Amino acid sequence: MSALSTKHLLGIKDLQKEDILRIFETAEEFKGVLNRPIKKVPSLRDITVANLFFENSTRTRLSFELAAKRLSADVVSFSAATSSVKKGETLLDTAKNILAMKVDMIVMRHSSPGAPHYLAQRVPCVVVNAGDGTHEHPTQALLDAYSMRERLGKELYGVRVAIIGDIWHSRVALSNIFALKKLGAEVMVCGPPTLIPPYIASLGVLVEYQLKKALAWCDVANVLRIQLERQDSSVQDIPSLREYALHYGINKAMLDALAKPIVLMHPGPINRGVELSSDAADSEHSIILDQVENGVAIRMAVLYLLATELNLHN
Repeated sequence: MSALSTKHLLGIKDLQKEDILRIFETAEEFKGVLNRPIKKVPSLRDITVANLFFENSTRTRLSFELAAKRLSADVVSFSAATSSVKKGETLLDTAKNILAMKVDMIVMRHSSPGAPHYLAQRVPCVVVNAGDGTHEHPTQALLDAYSMRERLGKELYGVRVAIIGDIWHSRVALSNIFALKKLGAEVMVCGPPTLIPPYIASLGVLVEYQLKKALAWCDVANVLRIQLERQDSSVQDIPSLREYALHYGINKAMLDALAKPIVLMHPGPINRGVELSSDAADSEHSIILDQVENGVAIRMAVLYLLATELNLHN
């Protein structure tokens, strides 16, 4: 199988459409593996993957760890909260010390946009971006697009996708826009004006401030949470979570009232009662748990294909 057109996965912006489709094809094969009684293949045996997470994470960290282990790789996990970073060690020194232990691939999440790019220019191993600040989250966008195709049973060309919520502070939104546009989908962003960046229309997306209009327009609604941890505490972007929920919260009655059924997505974690009610999140419209399942297959595909580039397979 051919490798990807890039040595690292730093962002969707760097990928070709052919790369995305190759990742999807490979993920489909690995999804078959995950549904077998023995959910493991020896593809990355003797390869060591280091998960460097400088930000809190549950789903992404566990998903990458499980993906690597399903490929039979050795996995070491790093948490900034319990590391020498707390003693003043730099990102590069941390990475170099880990590389000295003969690590082949680094999966990194960092609060600073561009941190994985900085590291990729300075270390000899493969670097995978697991989220960098408010910049990109490429594997989330890949699993989102893959999940849309799976539920709709078709390619995404012409499919209308509304990304709803905190667009300004979301790395998921930017990666999704890049991926969906490369796959031919039509994209709209929707949220309060204070949470929509002024440059967003230049990316070729529609902008809508009224939730009901966005839901009536779309085939898929990808709902984002309010990123309180990334907002400037001195600036009040929304009056309150209660008011946000009143104007932009989605419930099942709203979905059932639409002229056509739509697919409901969320990258997690969900703030139930804010962006989504429980009856919407757990409804037949929702593919949120499918996204989690598909995340492991997509990340297996990414690790496998990047290892192919470096001839790391056994």
